[in-house]
Amino acid sequence: MRLRLTPREDSYYDLFADSANNLVTASRLLVEIISEGSDRETLAEKMRACEHAGDERTHAIMNRLNESFITPFDREDIYRLASNLDDVMDAMEAASDLIVLYQLDHLPKDVVRQVEVLERAAELTAEAMPRLRSMKNLNEYWIEVNRLENQGDQVYRRLLAKLFSGEYDALTVMKMKEVVDALEEAADAFEHVANTVESIAVKES
Repeated sequence: MRLRLTPREDSYYDLFADSANNLVTASRLLVEIISEGSDRETLAEKMRACEHAGDERTHAIMNRLNESFITPFDREDIYRLASNLDDVMDAMEAASDLIVLYQLDHLPKDVVRQVEVLERAAELTAEAMPRLRSMKNLNEYWIEVNRLENQGDQVYRRLLAKLFSGEYDALTVMKMKEVVDALEEAADAFEHVANTVESIAVKES
């Protein structure tokens, strides 16, 4: 395998930015998917296309990492950041797919709150990725994403309480819990992205 002797920094930064922008698109698709009366089958197809696009960007980062002798920051951190971004996309696509497969026409209203957390976290992440070039003005990003994740935890606990309140039959509880678990996993993954960015910024400061 031929190794590059000069850093290709721009390509890494651009790929991370593309991955984050793809998450914004996916989060907005989720907003539509949980809306009653939406064409969920079509939206789920678009979500799958987002997931495939995310995989392509992740593979491009990994391939570049294997080809590069010099990297803009630690190889382990590049790998971890790419993997964390991919984890977010996988969790959102899973939630989307489950909603369609289980034909969940009426979701608890707090699911909207969960998705709002994801949409805002996606926007913040997309805004933060270009700032990796300078490693400046990033602390507000990871602080806010951590706050959002805490907010998402509270919403998740409320949803669990509602699901186990006796309002729903056991089968519906099982189906809905898989969806809210996937959304919670996405929120956790956004926090992992933010924590990785913080770790990188601290090392590079």
